[in-house]
Amino acid sequence: VVLPSHPTNTSLLELHLLGIPGLEHLHSWISIPFFILYLITLLANTTLLYLIKAEPDLHHPMFFFLAMLALVDLLMSTSITPKMLSIFWFNSTSISLQACVAQMFLLHSCTALESGLLVAMALDRYVAICNPLRYPSILTSTRVVAMGLATLLRAVFFMAPVTLQVLHLPFCSPSAQLGHSYCEHLAVLSLACGDVTFSSTYSLSISTYVVTFDSFLILLSYLLILRAVLGLSSSPAAQHKAFSTCTSHLFLMLLFYIPGLLSISMDQELPPHTQVLLANVYVLIPPAFNPLIYGIRTKQIRD
Repeated sequence: VVLPSHPTNTSLLELHLLGIPGLEHLHSWISIPFFILYLITLLANTTLLYLIKAEPDLHHPMFFFLAMLALVDLLMSTSITPKMLSIFWFNSTSISLQACVAQMFLLHSCTALESGLLVAMALDRYVAICNPLRYPSILTSTRVVAMGLATLLRAVFFMAPVTLQVLHLPFCSPSAQLGHSYCEHLAVLSLACGDVTFSSTYSLSISTYVVTFDSFLILLSYLLILRAVLGLSSSPAAQHKAFSTCTSHLFLMLLFYIPGLLSISMDQELPPHTQVLLANVYVLIPPAFNPLIYGIRTKQIRD
């Protein structure tokens, strides 16, 4: 594509999402697991939300966080998957800049919000297991709502500047091709003609901070839980259950953080198709498995 030497009005810009670069001939096959994951996400999370709403016994702090996580998972997956599938199935690559920015804001805000909710849920489990007698007085309804609002405000505060600035960047062409399956922030920045050093540095700094800080708190919480359980005179079965639960939760945490971090931090070293696939993994897989691991494995929901 030959680009003009002067930037054009961004309100006229139209992007074309190419899907997974280099694997266009496999789009139909790749769409099958993506579609299945999306169906699981819709079914599992809506079922979990229905159960939490319908059962008075589930109106407790832990299930409030689970309900928020289910809503975030639905929004995060829905923000990109329908458009992605339309690219794979119908070659519908066109997306306006405004729609792209809206998708970008929803996606990145949801990832930051989900990360904060995972911290809140780890804290909830720590208090429930290590201070069970004080649990009702520590995690009151007011504090739980405050924690939920804090995670929401943090996500919006961090991600609004990142996405809104894209609307004011000078672009080189009224139509541009983006080698991605959705509007990922750094990928969109690569299309700009102006200096994007601040935007890219800010985006990387926020991503690194959220991943490092939140994953440290989650890991610390589960290590303290394991230490408390193993230090008690509990049965081997109870210890095995605690270890199994912590392991499954930590596995999901790694599945959420590591692919996204790799796709951002190693964008120069990884082949384009690998980078895009990693970016899809951390957006599509956790929303499908979160309700199964955090929800169905919970005794109150199984009962």
